[in-house]
Amino acid sequence: MRRLVPVLAVGLVVLTACSDADTATGERTPAEVMELAKTTLDETSGVAITMTGEDLPEGVTAIRAAEGVGTHAPAFDGTLTVVLAGTDFEVPVVAVDGTVYAQIPLTPGWSDVDPAEYGAPDPAGLMSTEEGLSSLLPATTDLEAGESVRGGEDNREVLTEYTGTVPGDVVGNVIPSASGDFDATYTVTDEGELRSARLTGVFYPDTEPMTYVIDFDDYGTEQDITAP
Repeated sequence: MRRLVPVLAVGLVVLTACSDADTATGERTPAEVMELAKTTLDETSGVAITMTGEDLPEGVTAIRAAEGVGTHAPAFDGTLTVVLAGTDFEVPVVAVDGTVYAQIPLTPGWSDVDPAEYGAPDPAGLMSTEEGLSSLLPATTDLEAGESVRGGEDNREVLTEYTGTVPGDVVGNVIPSASGDFDATYTVTDEGELRSARLTGVFYPDTEPMTYVIDFDDYGTEQDITAP
């Protein structure tokens, strides 16, 4: 029995080492994990995106939330919650072929809109490989890796947090009025899938810092998004 205990201990160490090495993020540096997460997001056919604003400044026209499917057509089909004159409006949106269509409250049918008027980007652009959400990852500096934890459905995923700083001009590709540096926290699976991005900074002119949390799920989603 005395000999069995150290043998088992060595075996567990070997298994753990093999498990770490076998994962996509295994021996990578934080910067390399960001590159992997960008590639993984860029190469998926589509993904479910949920964006939520925290501490939204008063008196601004802004996006409080967004939910939908983004593809690399690029295209987006979902709903934006827009704050306008202090009131929230849920607006169904389809963005495809460079045009954004929305069902504006109190207006019948679909209308072509300029999302910048509502403090929003073209939702289809969120999936752009050059100026979309994935572009934030390799642009992040001062990266540090946190502890890995179990999470996801039935705790089957290993999730690691990475923190860093993103320049405002890069974040501005996602929220056009963003300025200054942003604190970023990313959660990435051991297979290199970005699960969430938490960005804190000044998103709207002459306001205090606020936070947007963007969650990603259902990698590999296939949806043919067409104009309404």
